[in-house]
Amino acid sequence: MSESAGEKNFAPTAKRKRDAAQRGDVLRSKELATLASVTLGALWLRLAGSWLLDALSRGMRLGLSWTRADLDHFEPGRLLIDLLIVAAPPVLLLGGGVALVTVTLELGLGGGGFIGGNLAPKASRINPLSGLGRVFGPNGWIELGKSVIKAGLLGGIAYVWGRSNMIALAGLGDTGLSGQLAFGWKALTGLLFALAAGLLMIALADYPIQWLRRQQRLKMTLQEVKDENKESDGSPETKAAIRRRQRQVAMSGVANAMRQAQFVVTNPTHFAVALSWDPEKASAPVVVAKGRGEKALAMRELAAELTLPVLEYPMLARSLYFTTREKQMIREELYGAVAAVLAFVMSLKRGERRTAPTIDVPVTVRFDTEGRADPVVTA
Repeated sequence: MSESAGEKNFAPTAKRKRDAAQRGDVLRSKELATLASVTLGALWLRLAGSWLLDALSRGMRLGLSWTRADLDHFEPGRLLIDLLIVAAPPVLLLGGGVALVTVTLELGLGGGGFIGGNLAPKASRINPLSGLGRVFGPNGWIELGKSVIKAGLLGGIAYVWGRSNMIALAGLGDTGLSGQLAFGWKALTGLLFALAAGLLMIALADYPIQWLRRQQRLKMTLQEVKDENKESDGSPETKAAIRRRQRQVAMSGVANAMRQAQFVVTNPTHFAVALSWDPEKASAPVVVAKGRGEKALAMRELAAELTLPVLEYPMLARSLYFTTREKQMIREELYGAVAAVLAFVMSLKRGERRTAPTIDVPVTVRFDTEGRADPVVTA
């Protein structure tokens, strides 16, 4: 049974994913971002907690300590600046680190690109009907289920943490302020690490779900795949035009040389070598032009325009191409083969009707299409 062209059964291509990213549709996982923020915050509080506590205590002393001079010359602006100088560095460092980790993670999930167009206002974001569709649609129910599971898991972790620390919390009144602060700080970071463990489990489950949902969302129909391939490869008309332009460029470079040629040896379209022989100028035939691919096709077309004989000798064409530079005499090993071809060409010019000669290319100058020595291939 043939597959319907309207069914989205094909995995998204790389271009499809890039186009979706340009529209703001990238892989996102809020749970991973939350996990990174909480984990970094807990680590920072555990490692730099004493610095933050010291800064906050100095800030409190500045704010609560008053002298007669402070009362006589009350300057709230200066006091606020002093408080910020003391307390702001650790707080800003924590906030900046969390923001940097969150942004880096989101950019990494989204392919590392920043799409400025996503900041532009969109009517769908403020449209009440679109909002209701998101809330009560399939995605809304999925997000609601995730939120319930997350709240239950994190609430359970907090409950277990509270039960295990209840006795110690109840006995804080019997200790000094420094002991209370130390215990409180340790308990806070412990709770954050416990919550981070719960968030890790949620993120490990959420990431593959988000990936699968995006893959499903970007799936393509058979027609979309065909259209994209056609757009990527170019239509036949476009490719034909490109080939014509390439051939024209190739022609412009060999046209003058081809006018000096007496015949062309081909392979039959991949390689072309144009030769000429003037006994007054050289003792052996000279390669006036050679090419492969588009240049070879251009040489064939020029040969037709100039009514030059074109002879198909694949092995000889490759041997001439790989052993002789342009405007250089052929190698001595090829004298016999080229002489036989040249004699045939001269007979054609005299109006004689002869069959093309069978030539033999020495094993030492035989090559395959990549220029590798190939003694087992015969012409």
